[in-house]
Amino acid sequence: MKSRSIEKVTRPATPHFVGDGFRVHNFIPGTSTMQRMDPFIMMDYNSKFIFPPTDKPKGVGVHPHRGFETVTIAYRGRVEHADSSGGGGVIGEGDVQWMTAASGVLHKEFHETEWSKKGGEFQMVQLWVNLPAKDKMSTPGYQAITKSQMAKVDLPDNAGEVEVIAGDYQGNKGPASTFSPVHLYNVRLKKGAKTNLAFPAHYTTAMLMIEGDAKVNDTAEAPQDHFVMFSDDGESFSIEALTDTVILILSGEPLKEPIASHGPFVMNTKEELVEAFQDFNMGKFGYLED
Repeated sequence: MKSRSIEKVTRPATPHFVGDGFRVHNFIPGTSTMQRMDPFIMMDYNSKFIFPPTDKPKGVGVHPHRGFETVTIAYRGRVEHADSSGGGGVIGEGDVQWMTAASGVLHKEFHETEWSKKGGEFQMVQLWVNLPAKDKMSTPGYQAITKSQMAKVDLPDNAGEVEVIAGDYQGNKGPASTFSPVHLYNVRLKKGAKTNLAFPAHYTTAMLMIEGDAKVNDTAEAPQDHFVMFSDDGESFSIEALTDTVILILSGEPLKEPIASHGPFVMNTKEELVEAFQDFNMGKFGYLED
């Protein structure tokens, strides 16, 4: 099996706020273009940040989406959310919210009310996964994935574990249902442990250092909060934990379709974008109280 080389290791960019509740570093498309990261078209990373107690939960008010899926992974803190298709609930620590916007939804997300009253450390990832053209106008959907539902695979020699959110690892399938082949793991390695991962060479593959530091392919150091992008020139790569680590791994088959994006809409043509704005303005995305 041919080794996959590293294209680049990127440090987190200057953070900005989305609403008043999410202090994020943008890695996609900030690190590479949507086309290069296909099928992953956006990644905002809220690295560890302490929010003070408040009686008014912080977050993002009602906003639309069409043409893709939003995947929110909670590492620290709790988020309360709802959408106009009836999805909603609380994402607790370790849980994942997988929302299929598809033909269009209105969405809002805030720090959970009780959590807000106490405040504390907050750490989240939001990833947008593009939908194939044939599925962009399908019915919206929602998957609430709890930590307990995820497949967990112990690594040899007590090195750690692989937690499978989507796709599969050594035949162990994650609970998320996807429209195209996508693998999404949390890899937890103990200090000094080493493991190898492999995906088809043409899959777009990257990793985000959620916790701790690691060495990749025995050469490149990947510090906490850094993003590692791999080239499409091989299948396997190695990770050695320099400290106890948590690493988000993403690998997916590119859709190789045209991308037309503007704000909360990601379609295939400019005409479809115009239609998305018209449908939103006409109220076709449903209703959601702010």
